[in-house]
Amino acid sequence: MSCISSPLRPDPTTVCGMSSLMTPDIAAGHTLTYPDLRASGATRAGVRLALADGVLVRARRNVYLGASAPKAVREAQRVGGRLDCVSAVAEAGIFVLDKSGLHVQVEPERSRLRSPHSRRTRLSGAQGVVVHWRACAAGSLHTVPLVEALAAAVRCQPPRAAVATLDNALFTGAIDEEGLAEVFARVPGKYRVLRPLMDARAEAGSETIARLLLRGHGFDVRVQVQIDGVGRVDLLVDDWIVVECDSRTHHGGWEAQERDRLRDLRLAERGYVVLRPSARLIFSEPHVLARAVAGLREHPARRR
Repeated sequence: MSCISSPLRPDPTTVCGMSSLMTPDIAAGHTLTYPDLRASGATRAGVRLALADGVLVRARRNVYLGASAPKAVREAQRVGGRLDCVSAVAEAGIFVLDKSGLHVQVEPERSRLRSPHSRRTRLSGAQGVVVHWRACAAGSLHTVPLVEALAAAVRCQPPRAAVATLDNALFTGAIDEEGLAEVFARVPGKYRVLRPLMDARAEAGSETIARLLLRGHGFDVRVQVQIDGVGRVDLLVDDWIVVECDSRTHHGGWEAQERDRLRDLRLAERGYVVLRPSARLIFSEPHVLARAVAGLREHPARRR
């Protein structure tokens, strides 16, 4: 049995993906139906044992997942579809601005959708689920393929957030230029105006959003600029205003703050002004950053 095409994971100690106890062994990223389990050699007792031991999870009637399946995947399968759009993109470790809500791809002919929290409760609008009704040729995969999920995320997010997601997918190596082309081939033509805005050098979503925000206000913005004696800075505006986009992940500890302050002093020594907005501020109050940069440009005499 091929490990590429089959949702059963072959193992040297198993036969057709089944252990000597005849309990299921599901390949990562896949689902299995009960007939699949039985056809592979699992006994009724083996399936019951796997469920009782937590090795196997019943997502909904006739759909089973391995124990390692993430919570969001289990919830999407419980609803009646695959993890999709920003939910799938976030699960892949790629930046999305708003992670609230569960995005699920559902086949158009499907009915009787369920709550992500209970197989016994019908899906309602109050449960935070965004259903994407479309066909997806993903077979037994429990999550929509990444390029398809990215295309859905482009349509589902505001333009700056969509660009930030794609920038991060490029920066992390999740997709390459060929993958990016495929993403844009999957979206309506009106979204293709976003493609020239991509910049794979952006190291965080906050950098992308700050870059687009400031350029939208007419500022000249360069990305990841190397400054002698200091190193690379996130954004350089008009060749003298440095914008460093800080997140709690990389700048939260005291040692990190000490390094940041030393960099700021070295930049000041070289005639640069440093603005250090947090990622949260860039996302929730972007006008504060725009006004700060505008204020510095309007009062250049204060630099003397």
